[in-house]
Amino acid sequence: MDANKVLSGLETKFSEATERFGTDLKSLRTGRANSSMLDTVVVEVYGTTMPMNQVATVSAVDAQLIQITPFDPNNLEAISLSIRNNPSLGLNPSDDGRVIRVPIPALTEERRRELAKQISERLEECMVRLRGVRHDAMDNISKAKKDKEIGEDDAKRLEKQVDEAMSSRRSLLESMAKEKEKEVMTL
Repeated sequence: MDANKVLSGLETKFSEATERFGTDLKSLRTGRANSSMLDTVVVEVYGTTMPMNQVATVSAVDAQLIQITPFDPNNLEAISLSIRNNPSLGLNPSDDGRVIRVPIPALTEERRRELAKQISERLEECMVRLRGVRHDAMDNISKAKKDKEIGEDDAKRLEKQVDEAMSSRRSLLESMAKEKEKEVMTL
């Protein structure tokens, strides 16, 4: 067993989980228009589901409006329906036959609290993923120690490094969540 390989694999998986968490946070509505809010929306077109960015151009034209221009005008209704039916967004799009406009209403206090709760839930989901990765790394270390591939001291050192990586990643994720929650809760 190569210690560097275990640590680099751990760091890679931690980075993937952090990147996914950051993407999840971007998709949360903050009361101001942002084209990445619709990144998680999938549209059923041509008999299959596709991400929004593969069927249309999404842009924030001002602070309170997102404009969607479908590549194929026949997909207008499907795009509108997929946005309207996404409960985590709570948006009501309208179209004029060529483009879809999605007004971003100001957030109510209740909706802000709901979004803050969603941030906490997504943080916990990410932490569960990270704990799973940590558990796998610790299992690999203990297996290598049991198989006499590494010594007791090396195993302790590796376990400490895994725990330090987990701790630093946890604080990074918590700061990302706090920042997003602050953004959501400010008027």
